[in-house]
Amino acid sequence: MTMTTASLPTRRYSLLLSSLLVLVLLLGGGARLHAQTIAVMVNGDPITNFDIEQRAKLNALTGAKNPDRKAILNDLIDEKVKIKEAKKFGVDPSSSDIDQAFSGMAQRMRLSGDQLTKVLESKGIRPDTLKQRIRADMVWTSLVRGRFKESLQVGERDVAAAVKASGEAADTDAFEYRMQPVVLIVPRGAPQSEFEARRKEADSLRERVTSCEEANSYFKSMRNAAIREIVVKTSADLPQSLRDMLDKTPVGHLTAPEITKQGVEMVALCGRKATTVDTPKKREMREKMYAQKYEAKSKSYLEEVRKAAMIEYPGGR
Repeated sequence: MTMTTASLPTRRYSLLLSSLLVLVLLLGGGARLHAQTIAVMVNGDPITNFDIEQRAKLNALTGAKNPDRKAILNDLIDEKVKIKEAKKFGVDPSSSDIDQAFSGMAQRMRLSGDQLTKVLESKGIRPDTLKQRIRADMVWTSLVRGRFKESLQVGERDVAAAVKASGEAADTDAFEYRMQPVVLIVPRGAPQSEFEARRKEADSLRERVTSCEEANSYFKSMRNAAIREIVVKTSADLPQSLRDMLDKTPVGHLTAPEITKQGVEMVALCGRKATTVDTPKKREMREKMYAQKYEAKSKSYLEEVRKAAMIEYPGGR
């Protein structure tokens, strides 16, 4: 092909631009390239040095012990094999499921999802670093509980024997409570004086109400008030503070008022009877025994899955 002299500078200029671009990528992008160096391949899925750095920052932020690089890498490998194993059995939450769990975690910290994201980013942590850990925990818990449901069950005889063997006194008083939650609504943003006025109103109602029938009659006809359907709970279902309050309240009467975000809340106690079905001590022991079974099964299953995984260290250990 014939090339005119006019086209030579254009070609040289293009070659020069290409050379400069390569130089910029090599020099300017060097840090990023280094950060993305692969530390290990797990079933063909890479874990990079950057992933390890991110997890170390997350551990520091959450107040966890600061494990060494090897321990962090092992945690990341475990998460990869957990997620892959869960997918084999159809346990694969969507991105929206993970986002919902992320938002739920934020709410428990009294933050919005966006606020938690900003907290993470301010510490140089990508939100996906936390979401990956959430995904692994979520799928593994679901998988282990689903696959080994029968073997994880705790028998009532075993619970009773464990309570006796613990040497601690068994619960002698356990009750089944029938309750109707009541709320005197206070609009959001209302002054404190309005809360106090409704509290006085609640104290007045406590003196008048002597049955759940009366409670329903009063609260269903009142403006800015609501009474909910009856709920049934045992002593084992309730915190000690609420159990104490209910045990001091005569059947048919209202518990002491409590100020909440909704307004002033009380509980109408419709019934209380002794029960041996469950007690706080038995519930505590049952949950402890289940947790022990779960941890043992989770550990052995993870060891089995990890042995079957293809784990490659490109640069050696």
